[in-house]
Amino acid sequence: MHQPIDHSRRRFAVVLGTNEIASAVAVHLHRAGFAVVMSHDPFPPVIRRRMAFHDALYGDPVSVDGVVGERADDGMQIYQALRHSLAIQVTWLPLPDLLPVRSIDLLVDARMQKHRVTPDLRRLAGLSIGLGPGFATEVNCDAAIETRPGRSGLIVAHGWTDAADGVASPLGDAGAERFQYSQTTGRWHSAVEIGSRVFKGFVLGHLSGEPVRAPCDGIVRGIVRDGSEVPVRVKLLEIDPRGRHAQWTGIDNRGRSIADAVCRAAGKLDELQDARAYVRV
Repeated sequence: MHQPIDHSRRRFAVVLGTNEIASAVAVHLHRAGFAVVMSHDPFPPVIRRRMAFHDALYGDPVSVDGVVGERADDGMQIYQALRHSLAIQVTWLPLPDLLPVRSIDLLVDARMQKHRVTPDLRRLAGLSIGLGPGFATEVNCDAAIETRPGRSGLIVAHGWTDAADGVASPLGDAGAERFQYSQTTGRWHSAVEIGSRVFKGFVLGHLSGEPVRAPCDGIVRGIVRDGSEVPVRVKLLEIDPRGRHAQWTGIDNRGRSIADAVCRAAGKLDELQDARAYVRV
């Protein structure tokens, strides 16, 4: 009888978030030999779902850049998957429920919660990395990485990452005007598929019964999943105005630069663990 291959020697990485940046990081870590689990957080809602593993949470078949993601519902399923599956595990379970599964070698906070208080990730894993605003080495993580336009992928050796400035990363000639934001809390409904061509003013969905329209002509690059509850003042959808150069699948340049930086920072894992072992001795 065929025995499943045991992959238990792989290092264990937990990525907080299921957005496109978290997914780019997960893909790169997977290719670097890590066993990766992604932990969903409901804030902010994920819109670039064709560039992310997010929809695996709902049982949809998902792959990003040729790497497969699959849903995991409990700690035992994750434990078994870490040993016998090469797919990235995507779960609703929060970090406290993942800590007992196995000792975490690498923890990456990729939730991109720009205006929220960031937790202290140190000592929860062999190496902790914070992405974007609100992180500082020797305060709440072991390594911090910039996500701001023009500085994406810069590893911050000392001090805090840049604070959120409210400026959207450019896409072609478009900035924040390519997004629509929620004006209230409520349930979102939309039958529009990512990748659809739309025109300015076209109704793309309804939030608590109120129509939400396309802000410009282009391709739907991102949109909140139908049926989701959304808070106020978050992105509901994004239009890519770049015509034939539009991208709504795979990993874009920003995601790749941030993921590359995570892998470079993860290269210090052995050095940090050796230092901690020396201190214990």
